[in-house]
Amino acid sequence: MAYRGSRLVFAASVLVAAGSIGANLLAHGNVVPQAVDTSALPDIVGGNDTYVIKNPYRADAKVYAIAQKIGESAYGQNCARCHGLEAISGGIAPDLRYLDKGEDGDEWYIQRYHKGSVRDGKVYMPAMGDVLGQKAGWAIRSWLDTKHEE
Repeated sequence: MAYRGSRLVFAASVLVAAGSIGANLLAHGNVVPQAVDTSALPDIVGGNDTYVIKNPYRADAKVYAIAQKIGESAYGQNCARCHGLEAISGGIAPDLRYLDKGEDGDEWYIQRYHKGSVRDGKVYMPAMGDVLGQKAGWAIRSWLDTKHEE
């Protein structure tokens, strides 16, 4: 009987351990933003201190393509954990494929990127502007334009 009891204790311990491991795997928790190399992109008038409200990279197709490539990597490193791979949300945060496309959604996007989102003292999205910079923000937005769905 003692052997059977010890097996039950062992089985219960395994289940508790598995549950706590599973909880850690599913939670996105605190993360450190990853730097984005934007050196291939032209500077933005005003630098990181004065945010423009329209994507400055759309005006030049070559620059826009470079921004999209940089934005894809930056999104994967800094946004996908909440907004989902390929901008397809798993429910934690908004599905960014449904942002207004082009200039119509730029002002809302950059405001949210720069300042974050806090309601009732709860941080729904951290402010990324001062951490990653304006160039990275517009690169991410450029890539998101390629993922747009109606």
